[in-house]
Amino acid sequence: MSPLPLRADFNAQTTRSAARRSKDGPQARRLLALAAIDDGATRTEAARIGGVGVQIVRDWVMKFNALGPDGLFDRKAPGQPSRLKDEHRQVLAAMIEGGPIPAIHGVVRWRIVDLCQRLYEEFRVTVSKQTLSRELRGMGYRKLSARPRHHAQAEGAIENFKKSSQPEWRKLRGTRASIQPR
Repeated sequence: MSPLPLRADFNAQTTRSAARRSKDGPQARRLLALAAIDDGATRTEAARIGGVGVQIVRDWVMKFNALGPDGLFDRKAPGQPSRLKDEHRQVLAAMIEGGPIPAIHGVVRWRIVDLCQRLYEEFRVTVSKQTLSRELRGMGYRKLSARPRHHAQAEGAIENFKKSSQPEWRKLRGTRASIQPR
């Protein structure tokens, strides 16, 4: 089986200049290995230059042929697909916006573990607390806990309840400095 040819619009000189301009070390190393191939080096020698095996060099050639020098950047691994679908996210948003009904849901405020349980009960989707927290942050929700406030609290009741400084206390502050130390 013959090796894959490199794309014709790049030669060894342009590949080396692309490696020189690159700010990404691994990409520059890959470009230099491919430039050696353009100069007539074998794939084994290019693998030695790149510090990898021959199969990896073949993968680099395929990426370089398809995307040019940009194909040799390290990319983030895709990871597992999300367990939550758009339908699940819409139901979560509706539950959060509507709030819990204590008589039905058994809670007075939604916690992440409660939302995980509700997702399992409704959709049979198991999601960890950390994953659900990350999903909720992605949806624009933050983990906030407001101070409790009575539903019948009158406007201005807090201001009337707050203590204010008494004039006698202010007078005492001034006399402290005048007290002689023993």
